[in-house]
Amino acid sequence: MHPGNKRRVYINEVATRDGFQIEPHFVPTEAKIRLIDLLSMTGFAKIEVTSFTSPNAIPNLRDAEEVMKRIQRVPGVIYTAMVPNVKGCERAAVCKVDEINLVMSAGESHNLANLRMSSERSLDQFAEIAKVTEGSPIAINASISTAFGCPFDGPIPPERIFYIVERCIKIGITAVTLCDTTGMADPAQVFLLCNAVRTCFPNMNFTAHFHNTRGMGLANVPAALEAGIEHLDASLGGLGGCPFAPGASGNICTEDTVHMLERMGYETGVDLDRLLEIARSLPKLVGHEVPGQVMKAGKADAKHARPEWLDGGKQASCGAGSLKP
Repeated sequence: MHPGNKRRVYINEVATRDGFQIEPHFVPTEAKIRLIDLLSMTGFAKIEVTSFTSPNAIPNLRDAEEVMKRIQRVPGVIYTAMVPNVKGCERAAVCKVDEINLVMSAGESHNLANLRMSSERSLDQFAEIAKVTEGSPIAINASISTAFGCPFDGPIPPERIFYIVERCIKIGITAVTLCDTTGMADPAQVFLLCNAVRTCFPNMNFTAHFHNTRGMGLANVPAALEAGIEHLDASLGGLGGCPFAPGASGNICTEDTVHMLERMGYETGVDLDRLLEIARSLPKLVGHEVPGQVMKAGKADAKHARPEWLDGGKQASCGAGSLKP
């Protein structure tokens, strides 16, 4: 897929929430703020900064207020935060977030495991939270986890997603993220579901959120774009994963996604060179290697020095290129 005119794709960075929440060690507050400030300068449409969840539930994000209040906000970037309930919404509002991100699962069992409530209760809670934001400039996005499959309940019928989106519309929510929380989606399924929801709900702003648990994360991106999706979540270095999704690995890697889209002719608005520089500092920050590939291999259009032996130097002594017939 090589668009003749550069089609715009909007990238939402989620590493400092989706990634940091399950890291084995707490990332210091100052380091979080510094990272977000750097990311703000790279051209993202949106940055999911943190989660206003109970510190007992997600201790890694116990500094939500301080981080949100102290970051340097760049005009044009939407700063969003996950909110689990009315109390979390009130905390986020005090910090003047641009948007709150509400979450529920399409899979009933996953919703019970992750949120300790039924899916219907989650939808009722969405309505309660929406009432709190009435009259404020705070936007609302609803993320539907396990939209492409639940590790406990199996395949999710499209009608289940339609029902949830319809409920969101009645609540007054105009933005929905379809999340492949468990990395179960494949490109054919992604195209069918994304095309279906866009056809049924043309006024809804949809975002796609993929995980790379089974190696299909990046492959699902072009399928979503072909179906008309314009907004994508991604995580620096490929950090992330769901603690209630057995075997789940990280989100699709932001820099790998941007690199792929630029190679395909899309316009992301993201400064890839600057992003790669930030990504290469991530292993030191979190204390372990990260899945991102382009930070390690370099961009595909990068040229390397020719082997010396090609220009009259000593021939290499091993490798297929050195073997004589």
